[in-house]
Amino acid sequence: MMAWLELKIPPPVVTLIVGALMWFVANSSGASIGVSRSVRVAIVIALVAIGVAVGLAGIAGFRRAATTLNPTRPSTASALVTDGVFCVTRNPMYLGLLSCLLAWAVYLSSWQALLCVPLFVLYLDRFQIRPEERALSARFGADYDAYRAAVRRWL
Repeated sequence: MMAWLELKIPPPVVTLIVGALMWFVANSSGASIGVSRSVRVAIVIALVAIGVAVGLAGIAGFRRAATTLNPTRPSTASALVTDGVFCVTRNPMYLGLLSCLLAWAVYLSSWQALLCVPLFVLYLDRFQIRPEERALSARFGADYDAYRAAVRRWL
């Protein structure tokens, strides 16, 4: 059921869609987190910096390994990347996007917008990460299975 969504919408596009939903929810609710602007800005900067750093570290790892960055075609991967940031998370680029969505919720100062973030995680887990894992397991076999057993999906 709904398998037609697997690997169809690139994660950055999913991030933009969820971000737009968060904006709509925040503007519809009117309730705010109640934290001063300066504290919110500091948290936003930290979350974006972490997200960008983790995401770029993942991209750099893929580039060093000369493997595909295309999230809609994991079966074309030419190398299994398990070093660097990939020792901590199997999905650093997605973790980086998640961090940016958390920053967006803080910027919007909305608890209700924050409730949209699990939608991003659930969507990516079901329609992006699971199909990627199947493709990587088929491509790299026991090496990928051992990596998956040793390193968590998100954190």
